[in-house]
Amino acid sequence: MARNGGARSSFPLSFWEVAVASTVVAGFGLGFLGVYLTMPASDYSFLKLPRTLQDLQILRDHLEGYTSDYTLQVLVGYSMVYIFMQTFMIPGTVFMSLLAGALFGVPKGMALVVFTATAGASSCFFLSKMIGRPIMFSLWPDKLKFFQAQVAKRRERLLNYMLFLRVTPTLPNTFINFASPIVDVPYHTFFLATVIGLIPAAYVTVRAGLVLGELQSVGDLYDFHSIATLFFIGIVLITPTLLGKRGS
Repeated sequence: MARNGGARSSFPLSFWEVAVASTVVAGFGLGFLGVYLTMPASDYSFLKLPRTLQDLQILRDHLEGYTSDYTLQVLVGYSMVYIFMQTFMIPGTVFMSLLAGALFGVPKGMALVVFTATAGASSCFFLSKMIGRPIMFSLWPDKLKFFQAQVAKRRERLLNYMLFLRVTPTLPNTFINFASPIVDVPYHTFFLATVIGLIPAAYVTVRAGLVLGELQSVGDLYDFHSIATLFFIGIVLITPTLLGKRGS
C-alpha cells in the first residue's frame, strides 16, 4: 500500500495503466483514419459528436446522402464512435441511438444499437478490469460500495438483478459497465444482461429516431408511460431474486 500511496493521491493511474488506455485510444484512432481514407474527398466539418437535437439533425441530414452509397463505411464509422463513447464513458450515446433509427430504421437500427452498445460495454468492462479499480475508488467510492453490497446479496440470481439494472434507470449504464468487473460480476452474466436488458430502451430510442424532427428535447423520449413500462419490466425480472431471498 505504501508503494503506491503517494502516486494515487495525486493521480489515480500508474504509468502502465495510462499506457494501456493510450494504446486503446490509438487503436480507435487508426480505425477512424481507415474509415476516413476510404471515403470520397469532401467537407466533413459536420462530423462531430452531437450534443443537442439540432446537432443531431444536421448530422442526420448530411449522413443520409452517404448511407446508401457508402453503407459499409457509415456502419463501421458509426460502430466505432459508439463503442469508443461506451468504452470511455463519454455521454451522448442516446443521440447515437436516435441517429441509428433515423438512418437505418427500427429493425436494423435496433440490431446496430444493441450490437454496438454491447461491444462498447464489453470493451469498457475489460478496460476497467485492467485499470479501473483506482479510478472507481477515487471517483465513486460510496456508489461502488453500494453496488458491491447489492451484487453480493444477489449472487445466486445475479442475472436477474443485472437485467433489472439494465432495463431500469436505477444506476447509470456507464457506471455499471465500469464497476461490474471490480465487484466481481462474471463477464458471461454481464454480457447476457447487457444484450437482453438494453433491448427495451433501444427500441424506444431507435423508434424515436424516425420522427427526429418532432422531438423538442431528449426528455420527450422517456415520458411517464415509457419510464413506468421499463420499471414494470425490471420488477418482473427481479421478482425471482426477491422471492428467492424470502424463501431462504
